[in-house]
Amino acid sequence: MSVAARLQSLGITLPPVAVPAAAYVPFVQTGSLVFLSGHIAKKDGKPWVGQLGLTMGTEEGKAAARAIAIDLLGTLQAACGDLDRVVRIVKVMSLVNSAPTFTEQHLVTNGCSELLAEVFGPEVGAHARSAFGVAQIPLGACVEIELIAELKA
Repeated sequence: MSVAARLQSLGITLPPVAVPAAAYVPFVQTGSLVFLSGHIAKKDGKPWVGQLGLTMGTEEGKAAARAIAIDLLGTLQAACGDLDRVVRIVKVMSLVNSAPTFTEQHLVTNGCSELLAEVFGPEVGAHARSAFGVAQIPLGACVEIELIAELKA
């Protein structure tokens, strides 16, 4: 099944690439690797603001990370033209806006990781990953995630 067919079966429509909010580009390709800039969580088109362990729980954070995965897929599609060109999701790095006592950043990040595995399958979608708790994210967003993927020539 193609990636487009999997997305359709999941009821997911990919968004266009967001215009950068600062001095960076949405993605850079070097050789067969494409590096996607960090994407912040958005809800209803606006930053999904919150701090895990203070104003948000793990399940809401996980939903925010899943929403970011959809945005990342839209950017990845713009970078490669066809998501079936993705050989492997190589690495995901997640920053979770966390209260000092919050320790479930890995569970929040699963919202992104699980969707990537569902869309690409376990061989292509399984990836290395880091999940960090941070004191703040731009615009007060609850989660920010960046991604590295390998593409077919």
